[in-house]
Amino acid sequence: MRFVKAAQLSDLLADDAVRVEVEGTPVAVVRVRDEVFAVSDVCTHEDTSLAEGFVEGYALECPLHGASFDVRTGEVLALPATRNLPTYPVRVEGDDVLVGIEDQQETT
Repeated sequence: MRFVKAAQLSDLLADDAVRVEVEGTPVAVVRVRDEVFAVSDVCTHEDTSLAEGFVEGYALECPLHGASFDVRTGEVLALPATRNLPTYPVRVEGDDVLVGIEDQQETT
């Protein structure tokens, strides 16, 4: 696994989400107080950007139909979604937010 710069910590508002592309993959980077998480930015119920939704505690709510996910685990918290979100490891180095992605050799 390698880590790719996805955002600047100073650009992330507390209790908010930002959509970024990590090597072609849409990722929602979510800041909850002093913690940062990364999950797929595509709702598993509808093809909608989760970063346009709402953050309440560790819950990220889809703006379209209200499905909700735990940003720590990707677990579904509220219907209509029934499938969990993929999550990505995060490192914060200084002001850089790095998101972990699998190398092609690791997935084959």
